Amino acid sequence: MRWRGNRQSGNIEDRRGMRTPSARGFGGGGGMLNLLPMVFKLFGFKGGLVAVLAIGAYSLFSGNLDSLLGGGMQGLSPEQGQQSQQIEQSAEEKALVRFVSVVLADTEETWHQLFREKGSRYKEPKLVLFRGAVKSACGLGQAAMGPFYCPADQKVYIDLSFYSDLKDRFKAPGDFAQAYVIAHEVGHHVQTLLGVSKKVQAAKKGLDEVKANQLSVRQELQADCLAGIWAHHADHSRQLLEAGDVEEGLTAASAIGDDRLQKQSQGYVSPDSFTHGSSKQRVKWFKIGMQSGQLKDCDTFSAKSL
Repeated sequence: MRWRGNRQSGNIEDRRGMRTPSARGFGGGGGMLNLLPMVFKLFGFKGGLVAVLAIGAYSLFSGNLDSLLGGGMQGLSPEQGQQSQQIEQSAEEKALVRFVSVVLADTEETWHQLFREKGSRYKEPKLVLFRGAVKSACGLGQAAMGPFYCPADQKVYIDLSFYSDLKDRFKAPGDFAQAYVIAHEVGHHVQTLLGVSKKVQAAKKGLDEVKANQLSVRQELQADCLAGIWAHHADHSRQLLEAGDVEEGLTAASAIGDDRLQKQSQGYVSPDSFTHGSSKQRVKWFKIGMQSGQLKDCDTFSAKSL
């Protein structure tokens, strides 16, 4: 990607120097080891850290994280729930922070333009950098869950160490693969602004788990399509993309498909428990958004076939 030297966003909120107390019920030193059984039971995954990362595949935008993690930090604001520490970062991490800021700024360019064309105004989200754990308006978030978006505070949360997992565990290296992750979470923010997220949550009430999961899949695939829309405009309007970038994005979309993650974590695939879509579906909708660049072509909820 041709990102160096481009405008950086003013919406980065750096909490990497803040320590978040352990949530009640984690058993003190148990930490993530105590979290894993709860997460696996709730989401139907039975194996390994890869399964935990699959929960969000990169978004826990629906529901409250405190309810998942035992409610240990209810009543605390993000600032009250964290203690400041001095930030130590490598040159590589500093460059990654600049990259994330540039990508966020470029998504702002795209969505301001598209919202203006619709006669409305785009409200920019904040992107929170954290390490290990973070208090959001949706509750306590853990790095092992992967990046996520919280509609209650309209912020994207990311621990930059996730990008090492994307490269090493998911075999999806490259700066455009990293940009795809941010664009997907910003896609959830767009869904919030358009009222899609609220409608999905209302529609889920009273549904059984399988049907609720099917709605989640359609919402996640739409976020993939919206990420593709950003990529379309980043390329056509600002020429950010270089040779091989599209392939990086498609590899990342494929790498975090429910079928692939379930096969890796539990050895078999359970389509009824999909919440984000298969690798094939995620690639398909990312490509639709990237080729079209138009919101109307990202209507996954009306699509007869995903």
